[in-house]
Amino acid sequence: MVPPRPAPRLYLMTPPLGDPASFGRELAAALDAGDVAAVLLRLADGDERTLVNRAKAIAAVVQPRDIALLLDGRPDIALRAGADGAHLTGIAALTVALGALKPDRIAGAGDLRSRHDAMLAAEAGADYVMFGEPDRDNLRSAFDTVLERIAWWADLFQCTCVGYAANLDEVGALAQVGADFIALGDWIWTDAPADSVAAAIDRLAQPV
Repeated sequence: MVPPRPAPRLYLMTPPLGDPASFGRELAAALDAGDVAAVLLRLADGDERTLVNRAKAIAAVVQPRDIALLLDGRPDIALRAGADGAHLTGIAALTVALGALKPDRIAGAGDLRSRHDAMLAAEAGADYVMFGEPDRDNLRSAFDTVLERIAWWADLFQCTCVGYAANLDEVGALAQVGADFIALGDWIWTDAPADSVAAAIDRLAQPV
């Protein structure tokens, strides 16, 4: 018999970050509000030293809580800042970054627009695949398509699967179809992030 998958955990995605000092307080409160497994740090533009310093400031909030810190699309900065890994957008970016990140750090794959892309990412050595996140134009696949893709993946593959929740109402459905982690995006930071995390945890505990 195949053992049941563990209960899903949360994966928080930050807004593009320019000021780590003010955001760090909000982030700490959100992390203390429930079981969070990972934080994806998105950095606003800046020179390399500035980006490394921002990442280190956020790492000081995240990593002492035994939570993984990943950088969005910046494996070089992840390495310099001592982050736990990076999230790469597309197969090409994943392939380029794998040599630097593996085996010591996490390499995640997003922007997987087909089943074939997801399988290529897993075969290449991605530690997880993400489904449902918006693209640069803030567009995403229909939610029914995201659910179908996650259910297919959970049934057939061992590689970890992250499902992106565009709002609170999507959290439970993503967990129900087999996502290992539920990614919460910009919507949690607009008002009372700690309350949003607590509400998402509550949805994970409820049947759909």
